[in-house]
Amino acid sequence: MANQTATLLATVDADKATLDRARPLPTHTVASLREKLMLEWTYHSNAIEGNTLTLRETKVVLEGITVGGKSLREHFEATNHRDAILYVEAIVAKHEALTEWQVRNLHALVLKSIDADQAGRYRQENVVIAGASTMPPDFMHLPAEMAGLMHWYDDAGAMHPIERAAELHTRFVKIHPFVDGNGRTGRLLLNFELLKMGYPPAIIRKEDRLAYYDALDIACVSGGFSEITSLVAASVQRSLDLYLEVLGLRR
Repeated sequence: MANQTATLLATVDADKATLDRARPLPTHTVASLREKLMLEWTYHSNAIEGNTLTLRETKVVLEGITVGGKSLREHFEATNHRDAILYVEAIVAKHEALTEWQVRNLHALVLKSIDADQAGRYRQENVVIAGASTMPPDFMHLPAEMAGLMHWYDDAGAMHPIERAAELHTRFVKIHPFVDGNGRTGRLLLNFELLKMGYPPAIIRKEDRLAYYDALDIACVSGGFSEITSLVAASVQRSLDLYLEVLGLRR
């Protein structure tokens, strides 16, 4: 699996280099690609968590239209996620370092108008994750666990960006610091790291949910990150393929 992962990463980096050589990219092309990827990222990330809005319904909700028969929560999940992506883009553009403050701000956006008491607040109780083989740490240990995550992150600069992003995501999800919204926040952190390093976002698709959960579980139990890194790399590759195809740069 490690060799397969290395091959995937090399392919992604070759395509990223092709894209980088074409910069600056046409303004309207970039804007349309960004809109498409933001919509798909929002749709798939929410769908993984059980949101029933279709891709087209998500699009109209983001345009400010209410969809009949869907809950208020599902509408907020769409608009909140869009706002959280905008926040990620803003901190990347300002070259801000990742801190616990940023993580809590991201989570506060994810749960805005859904659960005001828990938005941006570490959980004050213990939880279990359905289907997972590991137990999140006791809530009393969360400050130390999150400080440890930031310490690991600060020392992980030598890793390949996709490996670092996948491991940051996995370590965060394993800590499960919030009562709700950990998956969405974790995928926003994943893409914060990728966007910061000039990669397009990794959109983990709803149809890959089982493989994604399995890869996370393997990493949390064994400390081996090859499966989750490969899944993230394949997701980045799909986004790169879209860029290269639209720009007429496909090798």
